Amino acid sequence: MTGWNLADFNIGILKYDWDDPRVADFRDNLDRVFAIAERSPGYVWHIPGDQMDAAQTDVGGPLGGNSRTASTLSVWRDLPSLEHFVWQTVHRRFYDRRAEWYDAQGQGLRLVMWWVPDGHRPGIAEAVEKLEHLARAGEGDAAFGWTHARARWGASG
Repeated sequence: MTGWNLADFNIGILKYDWDDPRVADFRDNLDRVFAIAERSPGYVWHIPGDQMDAAQTDVGGPLGGNSRTASTLSVWRDLPSLEHFVWQTVHRRFYDRRAEWYDAQGQGLRLVMWWVPDGHRPGIAEAVEKLEHLARAGEGDAAFGWTHARARWGASG
């Protein structure tokens, strides 16, 4: 999609506090995974860690201030670029271990993707709005997950 980039927002609540040893392997590899993303073809941007930390712990903010929140917000050139990073790099090993760190029950949707104009850097409020839109309206071109992406744009996930 010429003139557009793909925004990706993931959110979850950890089973344990960030300083708990059971989360150490996840926590201690975040910088490594982000560094791989930054070197990946098609990577455009991700919200800086300090801004994400502030958004996650802001009790009055759109993420609710739960100290166990773990989320990412990134922008990619296109769907194949994001798909490659998610499924074909070390990220996949951590994704496959998500049940060790996240309690999937009662968390609702945890991923939303949407198209943004070149140069746009979405904020947390926009990401939460897209996640809420997806929960309300289901997958469509305005907000989607892998199922719609595969059907609409040919991602193979």
